[in-house]
Amino acid sequence: MLAKYGVPMLGLLALAFTFWSVARMTPGQVDAAPPQEPPASEFAHQIGGIGMVEPASETISIGTPVSGLITEVLARPGDRVRKGQPLLRLDERDLRAELALRKSGVEVAQARLEQLRRTPRAEDIPPAEARVEVAKAQLADAESQLRIIEAVTDRRAIRAEDLERRRWAVHAARAALAEAEASLARLKAGAWAPDIAVAQAELAQAQRQVERIEAELERLIVRAPIDGVILQVKARPGEFAAAAPLEQPLILMGSGGPLHVRVDVDERDAWRVNPKSRAYAAPRGNAKLRIPLAFVRTEPYVVPKRNLTGESTERTDTRVLQVIYGLPAGSEVKAGQLMDVYIETEK
Repeated sequence: MLAKYGVPMLGLLALAFTFWSVARMTPGQVDAAPPQEPPASEFAHQIGGIGMVEPASETISIGTPVSGLITEVLARPGDRVRKGQPLLRLDERDLRAELALRKSGVEVAQARLEQLRRTPRAEDIPPAEARVEVAKAQLADAESQLRIIEAVTDRRAIRAEDLERRRWAVHAARAALAEAEASLARLKAGAWAPDIAVAQAELAQAQRQVERIEAELERLIVRAPIDGVILQVKARPGEFAAAAPLEQPLILMGSGGPLHVRVDVDERDAWRVNPKSRAYAAPRGNAKLRIPLAFVRTEPYVVPKRNLTGESTERTDTRVLQVIYGLPAGSEVKAGQLMDVYIETEK
């Protein structure tokens, strides 16, 4: 009896337990509200897009014109800066030494030019005049010796060689006198005009070299291109700054005025954008806040989509038309923030 009915009864109990376990472990469906209210449009017909908040001047990536070691960072995120205000400095020790050398070259060139302009010195003229007098005396002596030997009537008493030597001595004395007189005249005339011109050109060249080094020093100071606010600083003292496009800019800044929203509209809906249509934006995480937008301009060139939301259903191989809208003053949004934008369209 037990063998006839016991085994089937155990099978039925096991089957019942199986159904009970499955029913208990099956998750139940519970209707629950989402953690954040999804954005919704109030327009009957609209197109939507992802908008990136940016300054009115667009985001400016600050770089360096030359590669070098960063020695000082003068800006911090949130600082308001004026146009031309220093933001960071690069190592300038070698150029400072070069500048000192070039300035000494200017001083040498100036001294040389001043020396030429002040010639002749008063102390140099008396020795030159004395040399002229010596040359005159030597000429007079040579002429006297020639007259004496020429006054001898008996040619057999003198040698022809002595006569010729004294004649050539007179010529040499006359040449020496002419040389001394020319040197004196040259000394009294002062510096030659072409020599002064050459000295002036050398001074100008030395000054240009100083200006070139000063320009190189100025390039080592990175300054703000516009009046604005510093958005991000990724430069640190001791780091090497390369004069090339960087994946992470050293400094990001933008104008400090009202913000703009750069909206990516799918190219298939680009023709539906009307500058006169109403538009509003909702910040991520606060769908109830709807900020009215004012049309600014449309970028005429359709570009690949870059502002990605990270959703699994999002396509990255699309091209978009970028439309720029202005945010009202006092909007509680930050540059770089993503926003859901809705633009009203006709049916």
